[in-house]
Order: sequence, then C-alpha cells, then structure tokens
Amino acid sequence: MMADSSTILTFLPSLAKGALVTLEITLMAMVLAAAAAFAAGLLRLSRYRLVRALAAVYVEIFRGTSLLVQLFWLYFALPMLLDIQIPAMAAAVLALGLNYGAYGSEVVRSSILSVPAGQYEAATALNMKPALRLRRIILPQALVLMLPSFGNLLIELLKGTSLVYLITLMDLTYQGMVLRTFDSSKTPEIFVLMLILYFILSYAFTLPIRLAERRAVRGRA
Repeated sequence: MMADSSTILTFLPSLAKGALVTLEITLMAMVLAAAAAFAAGLLRLSRYRLVRALAAVYVEIFRGTSLLVQLFWLYFALPMLLDIQIPAMAAAVLALGLNYGAYGSEVVRSSILSVPAGQYEAATALNMKPALRLRRIILPQALVLMLPSFGNLLIELLKGTSLVYLITLMDLTYQGMVLRTFDSSKTPEIFVLMLILYFILSYAFTLPIRLAERRAVRGRA
C-alpha cells in the first residue's frame, strides 16, 4: 500500500533531517574525492617511478578493499590500534572521499592521456613549461572527457553514503531504520519515501553536471 498523506507528514520531517546529513556528507566527501582524484591521477603520470608507485599503492588499496571495511577501520579499528579517535563525520568523509578519489584518479589519468599528442608537441614548441602546459592546454581538454565519468562517480558517492549509518551517523538511511523499528508495519511506506528522497538528491546533482557537460562541449566546438 502506498503511503497516505498522514504517513508522509509523520515520517517526512525525520527523513528530511537525515537527507540534510546525507547531503552534507556528500558535499564534503565530493571535495575530498576531487582533490584526491586529481592529485593521484597526476602523480601516476609523474616521471619519477617512486612517485608513481606511491600513488598506485593508494589507488589499489582503496579500490581493492570494501568501502564498508574502510569505514569500520577508520572509526572502530584505528582508535584501538593507534589510540586515534576520529569523529564519525570525519571518518565517513575520509572513507568516502579517499575511496571515490581512487576511482576518480583513473578518470583523470586516462583523460589526460587521451589528449592528442599533437597538443603536447604544440605547447612544447611554444616553449611552455610543463605546469603552464598542463593548466592552459591539457587540462581544459581533458576536463571535457572527465565530466561524464565524474558525474557517475558523484551519484555513486551519494548512494555510498547509505553505509555511514553503520558508524552511528544519523543520515537518511539511519532515520529510515529508526522509524522502521518503531512501526515495522510501515516499512513499505518508509522505504518508498527514502527512495524518493535519494532520487531527488541524485537528480539535484545530475542537472548541474549535465549543464556543465553541454557547456563544455559547446565551448570545445
């Protein structure tokens, strides 16, 4: 049975409060993920083997292990092993940001490598230094290639926040589970509302990404 208006009015305030926490985590983790993606992606293109190896270790560890285990490691295991207590919000942002940053680094690396070699040669012929060449010639073209994949990763990051309730953060999933414990007979209605709220959040991120993609392609044309 679909939720009636009284059910929505009863459950929506708590779920909306959780959705705000989900949004906050997503935005902070998105910033960290973008920074980690560009840093690791560029370092993996370094001329120095040690630098490339260190970046590859980070990428392989975070891509090759479970996000849930990373959350538990930062929040539960690290305080026990090193006596370092990390707040739940910080642990969630770190785990999500570093995890999706590792995936994003491959997007950055492959997009930069996809820029035609002639662009590098032309910039070199103009006596551009590597940093200037990257900033003015290579990255503007690579960003056009990165946007669709970054958009997908952002939506995946948003959905990944559903795990943070397991480390006591009161996000959208946490609020839904709490409401369900009080009235399990309303489980279908609660999960329908959760689906709708997750969809609204996802769509809110999708629209500006699509707009940025159209503008980037138009500018390139």
